[in-house]
Amino acid sequence: MTDRPALFSRPLPAVLLILAALLVDQAVKTAVEAYLPMHEAVPVMPMLALYRTHNLGVAFSMLSGMDGWFIVGMRLLIVAFVLWLWSQTDATHRFAHLGYAMIIAGAIGNLVDRFVYGHVIDYVLFYTQTWSFAVFNLADSLITLGAGLILLNEILGKRQPKP
Repeated sequence: MTDRPALFSRPLPAVLLILAALLVDQAVKTAVEAYLPMHEAVPVMPMLALYRTHNLGVAFSMLSGMDGWFIVGMRLLIVAFVLWLWSQTDATHRFAHLGYAMIIAGAIGNLVDRFVYGHVIDYVLFYTQTWSFAVFNLADSLITLGAGLILLNEILGKRQPKP
């Protein structure tokens, strides 16, 4: 890791990335709602299909029986916690700053769904003949990849020699 501040440790690039990801996420979800049939797999390639469904819970439909406002409140607390963690991160941790921006973008994308539709729009399905993964969306992918980047930053940071 270098001593130069990471691009996404600065507010303007981070906000621009979050806004761009949020716009793409919402544009795709608008298209999904307008053009994909509900609960019908549309094959894209082997083991990948588009499959529109509405998620009333959180990731992988967990907590789907809970009140919607409880879930919104929980998500807002998580976003606040992630923002706090981000603010505590050293400016030179490039992967971590990109990861935090991706997590915030994904979390806001799913929060927008919750406020606008009352549920989250999911549409990506990985499957085989005998198994299928939970249906998810771009915002979920941003959150997952962002968390992976933060973990990668931690692993790489542990391998760096101490000055």
